[in-house]
Amino acid sequence: MMYEILKPISTELEQFISTLPTHALGKAITIHTQKALPDLQDVQLAIITVNENRGSLNAETEVEFDTLRKNLYQLYPGNWTKKIADLGTIQAGETIEDTYVAIKLIVADLVKQNIVPIVLGGSQDVTYGMYRGYDALEQQVNLVCVDSKIDVVADVENPSESFMTRIIMEAPNNLHNFSVLGYQTYFNSQEEIDLIDKMYFEAYRLGEIIKNIEISEPVLRDADMVSIDIHSVKSSDLGFFSSFQPNGFDGREICTLARYAGLSDRVSSFGVFNIDNISQKSLLITQILWYFVEGFNFRMNEYPYISKTSYLKYIVPLEEQELIFYKSDLSERWWIEISSLDNENRKMLFPCSYDDYKQSLQSIVPERWWRATKKSLG
Repeated sequence: MMYEILKPISTELEQFISTLPTHALGKAITIHTQKALPDLQDVQLAIITVNENRGSLNAETEVEFDTLRKNLYQLYPGNWTKKIADLGTIQAGETIEDTYVAIKLIVADLVKQNIVPIVLGGSQDVTYGMYRGYDALEQQVNLVCVDSKIDVVADVENPSESFMTRIIMEAPNNLHNFSVLGYQTYFNSQEEIDLIDKMYFEAYRLGEIIKNIEISEPVLRDADMVSIDIHSVKSSDLGFFSSFQPNGFDGREICTLARYAGLSDRVSSFGVFNIDNISQKSLLITQILWYFVEGFNFRMNEYPYISKTSYLKYIVPLEEQELIFYKSDLSERWWIEISSLDNENRKMLFPCSYDDYKQSLQSIVPERWWRATKKSLG
C-alpha cells in the first residue's frame, strides 16, 4: 500500500495531543500515529508534510515538522463539518525524482477519492510532483502559484525556481492555464514576463493585488491546484524566516488568498512550500492552513451551468460582439460566457468579477475574458 511510505507523527507529539483541550483541532482530526494510519472513509481533507528540499540550493537536508504541527493542533476549528486527517510525512527519496513519484502517487489516489491533499513543506518544486498526480486523472489542470517569482527560468540549477518550465514543456502536458499572484518585477526577467503574456497565462503584480485583493478571487475560483511560496509573505509578518523579504503579502492578505482557494469548488489540491526548520515555527503558516480549511467548509457547490435558474443573466452589447455575464443569487459571484476549448459552438462559464462586468458597460473588454478566448481559439 502506497500510504506505508508515510512516516507517522512522533511519540512526543502524541503525548502533546493528549494534553490539549477537548475542542482543540489536534483532538478533532484523525492522525497517523505510531499505531496506525487513519481510516480515509469520510475524510475530505488530508494534511501531508514533505521532507524534501533538495530543490532549493541553500536548504537544510532535514526538516522537523513537530513545531508546525504543535502550532496547528493548538488552534480551534470553526463551525466545520468536513473531516480532516493528518497522514504524516513523506520522507525524501533516494533521489529528488523518487520523492516526486511518491507525491504523484499519493496525490493521484487522494484526488480520485475526492479528498483534497494539503501539502506542507519542501521546496516549491514539490509542486511538480503534485501536478504529475493529475496524469492519472486525465484532466486539464489550472495551476495558480502565489509567488514573488514566476519560476520559468530554464537556465538555473535551482529546481525551485525552474519547475514551471518543466511543467509547461514536459509530456504529458495537462496544463491548461497557469497564473501567478503577487510577483515582484525586480525578481523576474522581462523575458519571463513576456513568455507568460505570449502563452496567454496570467501574472498579477504584488501591487495590483494589494490594491484590490478581490481580483484574485476569480483566478483562484478557476484553479485545480494552488501552490503558495511562503517567501511571498513579507518577513515582518512571517516572524520566523531564513532569508529576509522586505516586501510581500501581509498576514491578512495571504490568509484571504488561502480562504479564496478553500472556497473554490474546483480546487482539488493545495500546498504551502519553502517551509524550513526556521519558518516552520511561524504561527502564520498554520493560520494560512486554517483559513483554507475554513473556506473549504463553506463551499457552495455551485459550479456553474447555464441552465441553472439561480443565475441572473446580463447581456452587454459591444461594437463587434456581445458579452454575456451570469451572477449567482446564492453567492453573488460572477461568470462570463466563453467558447469551449474543443468546440467553438459550445459555451462554458468562466469566473470573472463584478469589476469585469462594470468595465464592459464602458465598452472595455475584460482582460481575463480576452486571454481565455484567445486560448480557446488557439
